[in-house]
Amino acid sequence: MTLAEIASVVAGEVEGDPTLTVVGPAFVDTRAPVQGGLFVAVPGERVDGHDFAGSAVAGGAVAVLGSRRTDAPTVVVADPVTALGRLARHVIDETRPRVLALTGSQGKTGTKDYLAHILEGFGPTVATVGNLNNEIGVPLTALGATAHTTYLVVEMGARGIGHIRYLCEVAPPEVAAVLNVGTAHLSEFGSREAVAEAKGEIVESLPESGVAVLNADDDLTSAMTARTTARTLTFGEHGDVAWRGLELDDLGRPSFELGYDGAWLPVRLTQTGAHQVANASAAAALAIAAGLPVDVVAERLSGATTASRWRMEVHERPDGLLVVNDAYNANPASMAAAIDALVAIGQRRGRRTVAVLGEMLELGTTTADAHREIGRVAARAGVDLLVTVGPVAGGIAEGATSVAGWTGTALSTAGRDEALAAVRENVAAADVVLVKASRGAALEDIADGLLRDGPDERRATPC
Repeated sequence: MTLAEIASVVAGEVEGDPTLTVVGPAFVDTRAPVQGGLFVAVPGERVDGHDFAGSAVAGGAVAVLGSRRTDAPTVVVADPVTALGRLARHVIDETRPRVLALTGSQGKTGTKDYLAHILEGFGPTVATVGNLNNEIGVPLTALGATAHTTYLVVEMGARGIGHIRYLCEVAPPEVAAVLNVGTAHLSEFGSREAVAEAKGEIVESLPESGVAVLNADDDLTSAMTARTTARTLTFGEHGDVAWRGLELDDLGRPSFELGYDGAWLPVRLTQTGAHQVANASAAAALAIAAGLPVDVVAERLSGATTASRWRMEVHERPDGLLVVNDAYNANPASMAAAIDALVAIGQRRGRRTVAVLGEMLELGTTTADAHREIGRVAARAGVDLLVTVGPVAGGIAEGATSVAGWTGTALSTAGRDEALAAVRENVAAADVVLVKASRGAALEDIADGLLRDGPDERRATPC
């Protein structure tokens, strides 16, 4: 699109040559410039994107979308983020991919990655990268669509009522899923019921010809049937798309049978953790809702590999130490699932289990109780060594030591450096270590440090 065409779509004015043509995607980070792309200058709390306009163009961008003139060709608008959403909707309307959207308190990225892998076997697919699931990330994903794109997979997050409704206006789905309603983000919403109110906006946005994919095993999610005129397809142990015969191998990777419409088909996942089964089944339900055959869906799931970093990545150090890097994010449900996976690996391989756990953010008034409960979960599961990182995560250690009969050890540390030193002093090659916390804790540094500690300082490779 020329700058003149972009300005027409977003109600902006061109400062510079209106015939300049943008041929690449939009981006917001000048550290990862896009050749031929459009740099969106977003004012932030710490930095203002407009100050980096020149470096964006020097890095290969054609022009800037911003709220004021810059030292580069610029489409000037009242609000760059709103304009980005308008531009994304225009591209979707022009390219007309089939939009599949999903939201939930946990499992969004894993489900999105499974779904994208399934759909890639049926046509060119564009999907959310990482968890770019907000009012900036969703339009950026949509702007990756071209006339050749068959499927657009969009992960949607919310920090309040109305957020997902807006995202669905940017990228209107024909198939949409609510994976679950948990306790993540209670600091913004205050209750599960309020979370459900916000998440359910995604099914309210569906046309009557669409399909709502809902978790049959979650009370607040299954009740959303009443909030849509679209057809409903459920997933879960007792859903329309179901599973049975779950088994884990010695790395905690699940195998099971996926069932739909009377057919049961074998699936063997390459990712670690029993909780991956629900993610995979949700992805299967989304694909089936889009009209794809269940036998090929099951086959594609078995070939799926991890697409997002730091999500239950299992690495083996040259001396044999296993490190499970799940440091991307955390909430009470995902933390408990990761602990279960750790213990399963330990039992299967006869290894001592070590959990390095940091703070779970955005839990509001439930923060202290939630951390203590995770400690109790770890103790009841039989974790041998618990290392907590930071003062808030110290509540996990308190919870663990309160469990009568727990024979493990809890160590509380002030930060990443102290935690890494403590783990180095207390682990051996025959152990398995889980590293998990919310994104802000950056515990991948601990996982990386452990993996660098092997013989000859060689970096381990994923199992």
